[in-house]
Amino acid sequence: MDLTFVVPVLISFAVSVALGPVIIPFLRRLKMGQTERKEGVQSHLKKAGTPTMGGLIFLIATTVTSLFFVRDYPKIVPILFLTLGFGLIGFLDDYLKVVLKRSDGLLAWQKLLCQFVVTGIFAFYMIRYTDVTLELLLPFSGGKALDIGWLAIPLLFIVVLAVVNGVNFTDGLDGLASSVTVMVAVFFTVVAVGQKSGISPITCAVVGSLLGFLLFNVFPAKVFMGDTGSLALGGFVAGTAYMLNMPLFIPIVGLIYAVELLSVVLQVTYFKATHGKRLFKMSPIHHHFELCGWSETRIVAVFSIITALLCLVALMGI
Repeated sequence: MDLTFVVPVLISFAVSVALGPVIIPFLRRLKMGQTERKEGVQSHLKKAGTPTMGGLIFLIATTVTSLFFVRDYPKIVPILFLTLGFGLIGFLDDYLKVVLKRSDGLLAWQKLLCQFVVTGIFAFYMIRYTDVTLELLLPFSGGKALDIGWLAIPLLFIVVLAVVNGVNFTDGLDGLASSVTVMVAVFFTVVAVGQKSGISPITCAVVGSLLGFLLFNVFPAKVFMGDTGSLALGGFVAGTAYMLNMPLFIPIVGLIYAVELLSVVLQVTYFKATHGKRLFKMSPIHHHFELCGWSETRIVAVFSIITALLCLVALMGI
């Protein structure tokens, strides 16, 4: 029996669990605490001071685990790069906001420029140094692929940036982004192992490291992942989808990300168009459900169950 997909899960889980008691007190000493908006959900005000930037825990665990396998599985390099690249952007943003007390963190143009550069390097490496094409597998087509020529390049940038920001907006409740992304990572692992695509060590590493991180991130959270973690997870999801030629499957398995992102866009657009009226009680949409009386744990459970079911649907569509 081939156990190569089990070992990375166990290694990254162990590293993640071991790092928690080390990194969380370190972040607390550095005063890297979460600040909550006074105009936000009132129940979140008690979370002020909870250490953030905890995404370092699963980022380190994933990286350490991946390095054990990178020699035999070179295709994990572009995924690891995109994950770490966006994680670094998130880290800089968090550091400026939390440690240097610069309320806006990275300026919008700085963040966008960094995201474009990281995405561009990923695209160049994938096209030039791997045998992965930019063909798009069509869901429920029996394995047919779509070749859209040069349009695949701008589409790649759009998909990566949309996924990264969708995951970023999903990170707003204890354990929400972690739980949803674990389901997505398990889906990609099943596909990667089944197709022998050569990327399963990193998808398994993310599953294990997130499971370890969840021990500290479930309600009531001892640490938040911050932009360090959420941007990194977005990079992982987008990078893995492209290495499997499956970006068109993201709207299925990542529907929660899409809904969270869309709720923000709709809220802002509606607010401006109606001069102050709101479409939702608050966006992203998980806060709308909170203000409707749902508990954090219920929202996390429902969103995770929806993602798990959608992953099964996507498996049927391969």
